[in-house]
Amino acid sequence: MQEALVVRRETHVPAPPAAVFALLTDPEKILRWMGTEAEVEPRVGGLYLVNVTGARNARGSFREVVPVHRLAYSFGWDGSEVVPPGSSLVEIDLVEQPDGTLLRLTHSGLPSAEQCAGHAEGWAHYLGRLVEAAAGRDPGPDPMHGRTGNE
Repeated sequence: MQEALVVRRETHVPAPPAAVFALLTDPEKILRWMGTEAEVEPRVGGLYLVNVTGARNARGSFREVVPVHRLAYSFGWDGSEVVPPGSSLVEIDLVEQPDGTLLRLTHSGLPSAEQCAGHAEGWAHYLGRLVEAAAGRDPGPDPMHGRTGNE
């Protein structure tokens, strides 16, 4: 795997790891910051399915679930030949800090620098919205709503 084809993001979330974990694994809480529909089964082999923009489903399965500390799931897009469902890997580590949680995200297995750039932009956007939701604020309407990824 080429290091250049890995998306890495770190962000401070002003909430304890258990609250952040819930925002990543509870379908109702996921929808506070990302997507229009979510069906997740946070157990090894369980489904990860989020209609991210109302027009584009991310699909994969959980590979690792360590409550309040770590998630890993395969990831891809329904109908995509470039990043098909389950073709990449998202790993999220939650590190407790005195004033919240350090969220470390690694997204590997993407096929090109262009896909890495697009996913890096998407993760930056949605992690920003997650921080707002974790702080108890409404992140507002999602400007990505309706995008298909083919823009």
